[in-house]
Amino acid sequence: MSRVCDLTGKKPLKGNRVSHSNRKTKRRFNPNLQSKRFFLPDTGEWITLKVSTSAIKTIDKIGIIAALDRLFKKGTI
Repeated sequence: MSRVCDLTGKKPLKGNRVSHSNRKTKRRFNPNLQSKRFFLPDTGEWITLKVSTSAIKTIDKIGIIAALDRLFKKGTI
């Protein structure tokens, strides 16, 4: 199961874990993903998306239909 947001396309970033002695080892910065159900009033059905918390805030602000329209205009799906 990949850690990619269905709406924004956010992925894990790579970086270094730096110890007190300044040694560097690789680490990952994972996005804050949540599995959430959304109701589509047009079709009357529920969809489950794996979205980041920033995408949930965007959906709360503009609505699920507008967020999905923005996604399809961008050409991600």
